[in-house]
Amino acid sequence: MRRAAFLSFLLPLAGCGLREPLQPPPGEPPPPVPAMARRAPTTEEMLTPPPIARPERVDELLRRSEEREDDRFDLPPPDVAPGDLPVDGEPD
Repeated sequence: MRRAAFLSFLLPLAGCGLREPLQPPPGEPPPPVPAMARRAPTTEEMLTPPPIARPERVDELLRRSEEREDDRFDLPPPDVAPGDLPVDGEPD
């Protein structure tokens, strides 16, 4: 009995998948063309993530130690005064 109920639920659900290309609803305008684009992107282009969304892994090993350069953007949080920060080697 349970199996029949389960299969009767699954069968209509299996028919929900689309087999044709996506189209805007009838009577609706297509999506606007992006600024500076020569043509509107296709559905496939809009569904393909850009390379920055899935970057490739870099497996390059470090061959020698190098001193890090000072990073001018490595700043303390704005609510901490510079004198309150621990100095390397001092306990917190």
